[in-house]
Amino acid sequence: MARSIATRTGDDGTTSLLYGQRVPKDHPQIEAVGAFDELNVALGAIKPHLAGGARGAEVRILLTQVQKNLVAVMGELACAESDADRYAASPFEKLAPADVRHLDEAVAALEARGLKFDGWATPGANLRAASCDFARVVARRAERRLAALPAAGRSVRPELKQFVNRLADLLWLLAREAEQS
Repeated sequence: MARSIATRTGDDGTTSLLYGQRVPKDHPQIEAVGAFDELNVALGAIKPHLAGGARGAEVRILLTQVQKNLVAVMGELACAESDADRYAASPFEKLAPADVRHLDEAVAALEARGLKFDGWATPGANLRAASCDFARVVARRAERRLAALPAAGRSVRPELKQFVNRLADLLWLLAREAEQS
């Protein structure tokens, strides 16, 4: 018989961190992991709205790589502080400074395209722009959940903070690009 996704272990309002420690489902780390999971889904929701051609393919590849990075972020955040060294030594993929640089390069490339914008954006010009703006606000929520973790006793590597901040900037620019397409 195949294993069921319904383990029933969470029926008491708890869930497991990566190495088995049980915490309440509203624990700050679970809130952070959930926010990054929502962000991963929001990035996926952009993909159906991408145009064909080279630019659409380029953005699709970028978003897919970012989604893979988010899985690494979620793994790291799902680990108790007491298991941080164990996680660091594990073969799990980790977010690296190169991943932040990749987003910096994508932001710089978009800025070099000469996008026009004036003041605060009003989302909704088209589906792709709205999807990018929605993903951006989800990224900012994930960023807030990440920023709250040190106060809850969970350290956060600088690369994680930089990555999500840069990702929100990138999504803002992708939304402005979509408005002008």
